[in-house]
Amino acid sequence: MRELLNTLYVQTPETWLALDHDCVVARVGAEPPKRLPLRRLDGIVIFGRVSVSTPLIHRCGRDGVPISWLTSSGRFAGTLRGPTSGSVFLRRAQYAAHDDDACRLELARSVVAGKVLNSLRFARHAARLSAQYSAELRAGADELDVVRCSLEEVADLDELRGREGAAARRHFSHIRLALGQGWEFVDRSKRPPLSPFNALLSFLYAVAQHRCEHALDAAGLDPQVGFLHSLRPGRPALALDMLEEHRPVIDRLAVTLVNRRQLGSRDFEIEAGGACHLNEKGRRAVLAGWSKLLEAEVRHTTLKERLPYGLVFNVQAVLLARAVRGDMPSYLPYVTEPD
Repeated sequence: MRELLNTLYVQTPETWLALDHDCVVARVGAEPPKRLPLRRLDGIVIFGRVSVSTPLIHRCGRDGVPISWLTSSGRFAGTLRGPTSGSVFLRRAQYAAHDDDACRLELARSVVAGKVLNSLRFARHAARLSAQYSAELRAGADELDVVRCSLEEVADLDELRGREGAAARRHFSHIRLALGQGWEFVDRSKRPPLSPFNALLSFLYAVAQHRCEHALDAAGLDPQVGFLHSLRPGRPALALDMLEEHRPVIDRLAVTLVNRRQLGSRDFEIEAGGACHLNEKGRRAVLAGWSKLLEAEVRHTTLKERLPYGLVFNVQAVLLARAVRGDMPSYLPYVTEPD
């Protein structure tokens, strides 16, 4: 277990990031510079028009602090990492597991099982908070439980993906019921998102995906080679695999942010073609909620101890590495505690 470090999110336009001895210095116009010790960071995430000095890039590469660039709307642009970490033998085992149909199916089945279990617990939590849709949400959770139990019968990846897709559609219907008045979520849209709530989900998923990539890279795994998601040039398939079990947790954060009115219509911008994205004020509110979630303590059912949620990503990457090496009989996904 390692100390929970911080991720630096920089989104103010025209910010200049530089290195000053062992600190990152952020300058914006004539404002006083802000300093942060580099040793306290496990990553830097940059949104929009932000510049980074060459010495800082070199230092982050040497120290293994990845820098990720995203557009102002939260779309991934690229990541800079230092030398490849981890054991080449672990990556060979990962590639062998991917090429073994039975092993790949079992690892993918565990990922989907964790996602479905977290989805049904999302529904049951929402049912306790909803007076109008409580019965419908509880019935939906029971249906998801049936899907979860049926996963053992799945014989191939295509069938597994089909059941995962059906469970995801049911989960999105639960999100619609959990949202307060004034928020619409007719269907999931992306590339680009076509509504404020879709824009919120896309932004949070992008931020969480990069945390998954960094955790997998730190554990010595290749984020590009997954088990549930198929291989595609430029697609971090394993990071997307890991993200699946966390999506219901992220969805719960999104619903909380809008239901508590921490976000409103003024926090979004809609372009001429209908694409919607968070503005600077909205991103700041969402990142504050995300940081608070990462610091919140949760009980890890596999470790049987409490730890900050931000560390769960690293723990799961280590558990996945052990399963790939054969040190564990199967991968144990992260599951939320029932309320």
